[in-house]
Amino acid sequence: MPFKIILHIQNQDPVLGDVDELPTPADTLLIVHNPRRVDGKDLTNISENVMTVMYPIDRLNFIEILGGEEEDQIIGFVRE
Repeated sequence: MPFKIILHIQNQDPVLGDVDELPTPADTLLIVHNPRRVDGKDLTNISENVMTVMYPIDRLNFIEILGGEEEDQIIGFVRE
């Protein structure tokens, strides 16, 4: 199951993308599929037909892991 993540890269805008697996402490690279800006537009620093990018882990400040679609369907308490 792919994970949707937001990468916060040093001195760059955040990048939204998909990864097959979350990185482990031993990883040095993170392979991201379908990289794009958080607003969905294409990234300006890579070619427009690129579908996969490898980012070095040491250039990342942190990674946000977005919830799946099944979590969006949970109904909380409703006050009547």
